[in-house]
Amino acid sequence: MTQATQPQTTATSATFKALTCKECGAEYELKALHVCELCFGPLEVSYDYDALRRQVTRESIQAGPHSIWRYRPFLPVETDTPIDVGTGMTPLVKSNRLARRLGLKNLYIKNDAVNMPTLSFKDRVVSVALTRAKELGFTTVSCASTGNLANSTAAIAAHAGLDCCVFIPADLEAGKILGTLIYNPTVMAVQGNYDQVNRLCCEVANTHGWGFVNINLRPYYSEGSKTLGYEVAEQLGWKLPDHIVAPIASGSQYTKIYKGFQEFIKVGLVEDKAVRFSGAQAEGCSPIAQAFRENRDFVTPVKPSTIAKSIAIGNPADGVYALEVARKTGGHIESVTDAEIIEGMKLLAETEGIFTETAGGTTIAVLKKLVEAGKIDPDETTVAYITGNGLKTQEAVQGYIGEPLTIEAKLESFERALERSRTLDRLEWQQVLV
Repeated sequence: MTQATQPQTTATSATFKALTCKECGAEYELKALHVCELCFGPLEVSYDYDALRRQVTRESIQAGPHSIWRYRPFLPVETDTPIDVGTGMTPLVKSNRLARRLGLKNLYIKNDAVNMPTLSFKDRVVSVALTRAKELGFTTVSCASTGNLANSTAAIAAHAGLDCCVFIPADLEAGKILGTLIYNPTVMAVQGNYDQVNRLCCEVANTHGWGFVNINLRPYYSEGSKTLGYEVAEQLGWKLPDHIVAPIASGSQYTKIYKGFQEFIKVGLVEDKAVRFSGAQAEGCSPIAQAFRENRDFVTPVKPSTIAKSIAIGNPADGVYALEVARKTGGHIESVTDAEIIEGMKLLAETEGIFTETAGGTTIAVLKKLVEAGKIDPDETTVAYITGNGLKTQEAVQGYIGEPLTIEAKLESFERALERSRTLDRLEWQQVLV
């Protein structure tokens, strides 16, 4: 593992201009820096929107690659040849069967469960972060992860020829651990929860000079989530939805989707429109939902205890900003139990054929909860964000779904099994009706 070398230079027309503190507004050079030296607030990338208006049109975007890099002018990279592994432009599925089940008319699923290369939205943020890491001269990249980010960092680092060392909690789902190891990075399984892993990584970042995608590279990394907003607007025919429901872990993705919508409005790609932002958390790790319910403007850290490990961040870095977005847009932040999360996973699978991980089950369960509480208008165009694939968290539904019917290779054996299956189905429906 090596430290950063001298940055690569490229001749481009980059539109990002500074790192700006979200609290005090202080500006910094575009380096590997994520905290304001004056007030310790988080840094965010700022852009030259006048230049963006001159450069970008709907037509120029549509002429770009079928990936997140069709939006390159809105992303914090200089190069014209970013790391492109086909990430993005995932399906926006008109979900008629799920909509009917819930009593909605215009429901869409943004399905990042099929994102490339590792089947989660983290491929978006990592593609941006590692492209910027190379520009800044890093040759070793790393992350603190609840699973999906480790998968993405290891895969895209392998593609880019970067050394990689990732840090995860030792009790992660087996599928996520295997899904990282296959790319042959160094994997550090830490005995502790994500927040403890993250604290360790902050120390390593300061001592080893590596590029940590969600620490010293975080301002660039987080911008990749904006593409979830851009794509939905483009896929809806250059229109914004009325309401979105997205999972919340640190709060970064949720707030960046909002930023993406606002940027498209700002440069004239879509008409200005009020979009309500609702967020989903697991009850066993719901510090932001608790703050929302109690009408607090601060988030109290919690100790995670939930099956939804990919969103189990007890001390969310962008929690207060997520609260701001929900409140100023008229949205809600709700939490659901582990049992409701499993039912959400099953509901999405049996109605739309989409197998999501526990974070997606959280989103669907909260969507259902909001509808039942009258907090989503049936006529609204609503988009629910599914951010990861269920193959990564199979343990969550084991014991809660059916089993195959074992039969002999004889017609009569098949007929008996079929009748048993139909009888069980009738009994289940009777129980539902009761």
